[in-house]
Amino acid sequence: MNKFLSCLLGMCLLISSAQAQQKPVFSGMDVFALEWVSQPQISPDGQYVVYERRSMDLMKDRRTARLWLVKSDGSQHQKLTAMDVPEGNPRWSPDGSRIAFTASTEQGTEVFVYWMDSGKYARISQLEYSPSGLSWSPDGRWLAFSMFVAGKELSLVPPPPKPKGAQWADPPRVTTRLKHEADGAGYLPPGHYHLFVLAAEGGSPRQLTSGPYHHRGAPVWAKDGQHLFFSANRKEDWEYDFRNSEIYKIDVNTGEVSQLTHRQGPDHSVALSPDGQTLAYLGFDDKLQTYQVTHLYTMRTDGSGKKQVPLKLDRSLASPVWDSQGEGIYLMYDDKGNTKIGYTSLGGKLRLITGNVGGTAMARPYGGGSFSLAQNGSLAFNYTTPSQPAELAIMAPSDQQARLLLNLNEDLLGHRQLGEVEEIWYRSTVDGRDIQGWVAYPPYFDASKRYPLLVENHGGPISNYGDRFSPEIQLYASAGYVVFYPNPRGSTSYGEEFGNLLYHNYPGDDYQDVMDGVDELLKRPYLSPDSLFVTGGSAGGIMTAWIIGKNNRFRAAAVVKPVMNWVSKTLTADNYYGYAYSRYPGQPWENMETYMKFSPVSLVGHIQTPTLVMVGMEDLRTPVSEAKQLYHALKLRKIETALVEIPGAYHFISNRPSQMMTKIDYILAWFERYR
Repeated sequence: MNKFLSCLLGMCLLISSAQAQQKPVFSGMDVFALEWVSQPQISPDGQYVVYERRSMDLMKDRRTARLWLVKSDGSQHQKLTAMDVPEGNPRWSPDGSRIAFTASTEQGTEVFVYWMDSGKYARISQLEYSPSGLSWSPDGRWLAFSMFVAGKELSLVPPPPKPKGAQWADPPRVTTRLKHEADGAGYLPPGHYHLFVLAAEGGSPRQLTSGPYHHRGAPVWAKDGQHLFFSANRKEDWEYDFRNSEIYKIDVNTGEVSQLTHRQGPDHSVALSPDGQTLAYLGFDDKLQTYQVTHLYTMRTDGSGKKQVPLKLDRSLASPVWDSQGEGIYLMYDDKGNTKIGYTSLGGKLRLITGNVGGTAMARPYGGGSFSLAQNGSLAFNYTTPSQPAELAIMAPSDQQARLLLNLNEDLLGHRQLGEVEEIWYRSTVDGRDIQGWVAYPPYFDASKRYPLLVENHGGPISNYGDRFSPEIQLYASAGYVVFYPNPRGSTSYGEEFGNLLYHNYPGDDYQDVMDGVDELLKRPYLSPDSLFVTGGSAGGIMTAWIIGKNNRFRAAAVVKPVMNWVSKTLTADNYYGYAYSRYPGQPWENMETYMKFSPVSLVGHIQTPTLVMVGMEDLRTPVSEAKQLYHALKLRKIETALVEIPGAYHFISNRPSQMMTKIDYILAWFERYR
């Protein structure tokens, strides 16, 4: 063989070997293999972490969870119980000897207890409805929780007697409540949530609260074990004063309730100091804005001595937890699209502990996540990056950075080529503000080639996208798109003033923020102004419809679960009562002109873009009629369009794995027609 043929053969072998070793890209069926960590709970002594190991059930097409236990050094990783049923809500007893949790049974969700010394577990309840917010008493003898208690609705007409065996139509359903349905749940049966206590060794639950009020969330035990602190709205007009909540104290023996806070605005997330003398809590004075930052407060357990912790942090706070000495408080907040854990002294001096918390949304790159604290100051939390769903991390006081205990997705993502994600900043042409966004590149990106640009608009609009793992973004990138997902004005994690720029102006200048980002990216040689696509769901669907009503720059659009008409949306959605005054001045009938001015339906006469319209058939948040308004208008105008209705899906279309795949597959198939 001559040298030329030998070299040629060698080059072919190298190319063949490289191609053989090339990882496949992330694909739709990979969604079923994803796992993520939720509700990590570290033991009081910091030696163990119990957590929800969440995954996708391939055969039942559902998200599910099982409880797993691991030592804080990453060893002895094992399933908590032998039950193969949904489990969740783990909570350590004060002495760390037991774990209370909930699990599904044939009779419904019940409370279980696991004993650390023996590894045995048992059901300790027999409940009529599902419990939530498990909370141990200081002596470990009792568990408090919230549970639904059925009530009655107005009866106007008694049912007529029917012959035995007759098959008559169901009787009418009568409703007199302001809140009578909820997206994802459907019709809400009459009744209210109340607080209960249950012996930790099992027995009959005892109801503590009463009255026509809801008592949701996790109650907090007083140091003496004789009282509970909780957040609720027990005002007479609570249904219409829905933004308000107060902090209360209840005597577990007499049921006597005392109100500790008295202001217009939400007060919630109670945390008791180690000495039992001081309560930390979150809230704000309601100014009826579109967005308001949540602050940290303290008060004595009798409600006196209220003061705001003077944090110099213009960010909403969440999940306050006292340190073991009672000298400061750990809390969580979003900052520029990244969820962080910080520590503040009572004087307001803030110290960043760690970032990259979350990764639990498992569809689009929204915030979230949680953490827990051991008595020795060790933190357990879920950790995420754009290439990693929520994994379990731990951080001791002496650690400079977090340590990953697990890598649940290495078996899948270690053998997939994901799209790289880049953070970008650019200036808004409206007022020169700095706007943040992210760009995901196709796997094996080659800057010498040309790629189509896909704009993905986030929902909310009071929310944010961030540098978190997103299977939907990765599926778009795997299909060969450069994906741009920005945080225009109105997004959270940039302060109250930035988030409130949509007050009485939505959609408004946020549209220009998105388009400014597109123009900034089009300066790059691998993108072309002739190959633009746009999509988004919920508020992102509103933005997408607004964009194609304002310009014809995009080859195709996918408008997912939009609001097209603020009048019909405001009066038909499950949260219909929550928009007036904080979004637009007055009720729709008082200000029809403004409501229609900001409705995308007012722009449908300008749309030329081929548009896919998608909605879940059980959506109560942006009802199906909203999507149909866009589809019907485009059909009447003979604009290329298609209506995709997802059976059984509510507002969160991607809740079931197959529905997530369906959503992305249909959007990509529509775009491919015009690519």
